[in-house]
Amino acid sequence: MDVMDQAAGYRTMAVAARDRAHSLFAQTMGYVAATAGLFALGAYLGRNLGSGVTFIAFIAAFACLIGMQFAARRSTHLTVGLLAAFGLLLGLALAMTLDYYTSTNPQALWQAGGATALFIAGFGAGGYATRRDLAVVARVCFWALLALIAFGVVLIFVNIPGGALVYSVLGLVIFAGYTMFDFQRLRRSQDVASAPLIAASIFLDILNVFLFFLAIFSGDSSRR
Repeated sequence: MDVMDQAAGYRTMAVAARDRAHSLFAQTMGYVAATAGLFALGAYLGRNLGSGVTFIAFIAAFACLIGMQFAARRSTHLTVGLLAAFGLLLGLALAMTLDYYTSTNPQALWQAGGATALFIAGFGAGGYATRRDLAVVARVCFWALLALIAFGVVLIFVNIPGGALVYSVLGLVIFAGYTMFDFQRLRRSQDVASAPLIAASIFLDILNVFLFFLAIFSGDSSRR
């Protein structure tokens, strides 16, 4: 009887853990969708803003991202509020860029959006399903991202044929790793309070992948 009770207890715990994982996944992706919506709103509102406001919005967005790290320990509501402000401010920061493509090459926006959806779905599913610890992948991606930023600075001053295309492709490789890591983190997390932070990471993955694809499909990479 004790063995049967113990087995039933294990099954109950397994079901509870699975339910928590499903709840956290749904909550996190809901936050990602809401952040994307606020980003779109910011992009619409900021399409006629000047470069000065754009720069301030960009700095403020990442101030919100840093603030989320501290707010997560104190208040979930504050963390969610900072996530909402983060999405809106990033939309304002990139409004002029997106408005430029909307006016000159709207097809590239749709192509980049479709490619981003497939990219995130594929690598996200892979990261969520894999049992291998991807923490080492995240560490490699961190240093690779720093190297990519340095390469981007070089491209500003040095005209390297095909350099921007290489930059975009390498960026996609790096954020493939980040996407897999963040979705694995989402599966392994047991803390509901971590949902806004994971949502911010996944949203940044999506945004960066979209911008890399946008550069490729618009032809900006091939012209440099």
